[in-house]
Amino acid sequence: MIDSCAVETNGLITIEQALQKINQTITPVNHTERIALKQALGRILSTSVVSPINIPPDNNSAMDGYAFSSADIKPNQRFTLTLAGTSLAGRPFTEILKKNECIRIFTGAVVPEGLDSVIMQEHIERNGQQIIFPITTTAKQNIRLAGSDVINNTELLSAPKKLSSIDIGLVASAGIYDLVVKRKINIAFFSTGDELCPIGKSLKQGHIYDSNRYLLSGLLDNNNFNISDLGIIADDKQLIEDTLISAAKTHDVIITTGGASVGEADYIKEILDKIGDIGFWKIAIKPGKPLAFGKIKDCYFFGLPGNPVSVIATFHKIVTPALHQLAGISGEKPFFIRANCTSHLKKQKGRQEYQRGILTQHESGEFFVESAGKQGSNIMSAMSKANCYIVLPSDCEGISAGQTVKVEPFATYI
Repeated sequence: MIDSCAVETNGLITIEQALQKINQTITPVNHTERIALKQALGRILSTSVVSPINIPPDNNSAMDGYAFSSADIKPNQRFTLTLAGTSLAGRPFTEILKKNECIRIFTGAVVPEGLDSVIMQEHIERNGQQIIFPITTTAKQNIRLAGSDVINNTELLSAPKKLSSIDIGLVASAGIYDLVVKRKINIAFFSTGDELCPIGKSLKQGHIYDSNRYLLSGLLDNNNFNISDLGIIADDKQLIEDTLISAAKTHDVIITTGGASVGEADYIKEILDKIGDIGFWKIAIKPGKPLAFGKIKDCYFFGLPGNPVSVIATFHKIVTPALHQLAGISGEKPFFIRANCTSHLKKQKGRQEYQRGILTQHESGEFFVESAGKQGSNIMSAMSKANCYIVLPSDCEGISAGQTVKVEPFATYI
């Protein structure tokens, strides 16, 4: 049997052209909100953050030991200082030190004014209150100076930035408890098809369970999104149209699965022609050729294919960069490596393919990849086993075992 999707290329645009069209169409959200720091993980910073303090705020010890003044060092000989007290983290030593005195100090504790050096506790000898320092004592060591990490009134984080747990820790170290971030994007999604059955119900002959909504719910699990699951919409042209118009009034993005092909009951393109604008329809990739992108008034629309593997691939390659642009996420690009392919891969010329693969790394550091199994756009079992895409360009006509291929790890999308 000939795969008509594999040989048809007329009217298709490349993935690069599709992404360029999206880039030219989408305007990032400009509304912001102020949120508590604990709620900021993964959000997009809208206003750059300036530290109101030095970090650390005081000179402090980098280790457990004894703090002293380098002026008391006796060159090329041992010397003895009198122990005057102790500085603990959170409980600094506050008395005035005299010449030839030192203090016991612990990691993170404030180094008193006038002292500029710390020696490790293992390097001294103690005789009662007398601390004996070795010949090798070094001046001005083992102290973290105030502002050595961040100086007061300097920038901690630049906007826009997707906030990591490390970023949140950095901001917290400056005593900042809230941030201004981009507002969340409101996204609605639904599946179309009379053949779809909700999970939990018995299948009738000719029906399949609707997995796509569960796929999308997981793919859209992002702290920058508010998502609305609109359920399964039957193959009813008017019902689909009404659902799209209603959802477009209250959402920034609508994502549908199914109905974007050329079957008699595939209505998405026809409806979008009527109520909105089509940016493109059909792209030269596999899986995922029948994909529609456009707008319904101010709402962006993505009509994804019905087969679940196609949903995943088109979401990764088309929808993800679009949502990132809309949310204000910048600078994130797919991560590629080269790997030795241990499988023979079939491919027909015409479309760029994203075959599902299993990537491994040998102890030598060399990467190897093999096919995850059958490559049909309905084969979810192979997709579940895979951890990467094997990217085959449009002019490729197959890969022999032993050839080097371009690989895109799924970790790119986590």
